[in-house]
Amino acid sequence: MREVFHQSLEDVRSRLVEIADLVTVAIDKATRSFATSDVGLAEEVIEADQIIDVKAVELDELAIEILARQQPVARDLRIVVAALRVSTSLERMGDIAEHIAQLTRMRFPERAIPKGLKNTFTTMGELDVEVARTLSELLRTENLALVETLRNLDDELDDKHISVFEKVLSDNWKGEAAATVDATLASRYLERFADHAVSVAKKVAYLATGDWTPDTDAITVVDADAR
Repeated sequence: MREVFHQSLEDVRSRLVEIADLVTVAIDKATRSFATSDVGLAEEVIEADQIIDVKAVELDELAIEILARQQPVARDLRIVVAALRVSTSLERMGDIAEHIAQLTRMRFPERAIPKGLKNTFTTMGELDVEVARTLSELLRTENLALVETLRNLDDELDDKHISVFEKVLSDNWKGEAAATVDATLASRYLERFADHAVSVAKKVAYLATGDWTPDTDAITVVDADAR
């Protein structure tokens, strides 16, 4: 029974990584479609979001079944509880990728990125893809040094997000109302994507240490035997 139980826990962890990898593909395609007005890529993201949603629900059902049947304690309980919360954040990150793709589709054949903001949004998209890849690696390895990497990427995105608002609120902004709405929505989506990733990173740190607010500056990789 213990062997089956631990296999179920490993299944939970592998499913989290699988969903994170799907989210990485989604945000990569979504940001590229947004930058290039590639409506085909946008449609792929919108359709694939259903897969992310289904896998998140299946993971939640597995976690609840483990809680009901196995009544885990200590680290095992942390794994299951953290998985339930992480899957929610990953599903929302997938939704954000879908929202960005929907902006592309809504404005097609015109470009969704307003004039004067192409470089900013290209950079934000690249940062979000890096965020997603780093998060997948964190879930795969529990290397807590990556938590700080994610925080730094989030700070960069926050700065870019602020710069977008400064641009559209400046006297030099000549964009029409639709362009202003597109810019603020897209910027918020891209910034919020990283916020969710940082939230997941905190939960992974909790999973590895049992401390909800660990000093990640002093943590590198937690030894598996210590967990």
